[in-house]
Amino acid sequence: MVSIFKKLGPGLLFAGAAIGVSHLVQSTRAGADFGYGLIWALLLVNIVKYPFFQFGPRYAMATGESLLEGYKRLGKGVLAAYYILNLGTMFTIQAAVTAVTAGIAARLLGIDASMWVSVIVALFCFAVLWRGRYGWLDKSMKIIVLVLSISTLVAVLFALGQNTDVPILQRLPENTLEWTFLIAFMGWMPGPMDISVWHSVWAIEKKKINPSTSLKSSLFDFNIGYLVTLVLGLFFIVLGATVMYGTGVSFSPNGASFAGQLIGLYTSLMGSGWFVVIALAALTTMVSTTLTTLDASPRVMAHTSKLLRLPILQKQQSWLVILTLGTCLIFVFLATEMGLLVKIATILSFITAPFYAALNLRLVTSKHIPLKYQPKKWLQVASVLGILFLLGFSCVYLSVIF
Repeated sequence: MVSIFKKLGPGLLFAGAAIGVSHLVQSTRAGADFGYGLIWALLLVNIVKYPFFQFGPRYAMATGESLLEGYKRLGKGVLAAYYILNLGTMFTIQAAVTAVTAGIAARLLGIDASMWVSVIVALFCFAVLWRGRYGWLDKSMKIIVLVLSISTLVAVLFALGQNTDVPILQRLPENTLEWTFLIAFMGWMPGPMDISVWHSVWAIEKKKINPSTSLKSSLFDFNIGYLVTLVLGLFFIVLGATVMYGTGVSFSPNGASFAGQLIGLYTSLMGSGWFVVIALAALTTMVSTTLTTLDASPRVMAHTSKLLRLPILQKQQSWLVILTLGTCLIFVFLATEMGLLVKIATILSFITAPFYAALNLRLVTSKHIPLKYQPKKWLQVASVLGILFLLGFSCVYLSVIF
């Protein structure tokens, strides 16, 4: 068991990056508004997106290079497009997840949430990554995901007996507002598609630490992380359904405020003694996301700068400073515009999902990939169908928001 645990790494980092606002807010809200009625949507979107996330570690193990090198093989324009898209969204995404983390931390400590709490959280995560880098992140994420899983499971087990009137029947949305939520829910689950790029980079880093890492062990690691992501998504739906469904409470659209409502409702039903359990589950959810995104974006931006042979900003630590500073500046000067910034980042993430999916499929089926490393035919067919689904999904999303 210990040897297996040591082999895990990038898959749990994937889980840490994916399990964030999408789970704590979106999955919980799905349970709060629909009971268990959207479990079908959670399962469907995880099945559809599975191949494209899996292609990240598959490509890395087959070639010894990340998807970034693969994008360059398809043309510098493709890699430059990735660079620009990532540059346009990484500050907003980092600010959003950090703000939710800060809000939960403030609730747990019993202090008022403010922009300065968010700044402190950002600087704390910066300090952790500046000192520890990948090796520390690899080890610490195993502990974080373990704590997250146990605390969430405990919360779910005790919540299940609290509300027996939750509808189990699966259902479709009935109005525009509900359809809008469903689209956002499925769009963010289990996470943005560009996490596949991060995963491929983490897989290379893991290979450097443990040269014996193979395609089989890397895919096993990924599958564990993906399964954790799916199961915790189900857990948060159960939490929302059992604790929040049918309460008549008007839920806040703000992520940190919504998490506070979840903690408050849970403790009012279960007793103040359970406050720490649910707060710990919520906090570890967001800490994992904040750390992994703060590690991944600088890592891929530095590597992309090298591949594009840009004369500056080729070091990961330089981008770590820039991302942390930019995040803090958003809190100080653009806090009132956070809603608009997040909306822009969300739109870009949605409409680029088919783009990343198609690129990943093309790379893992390229001539420079040995046949033994390429996905089976059934997985390739499933990928094509998935791309068509994502294209249609993006079109529906754009038609709804505009």
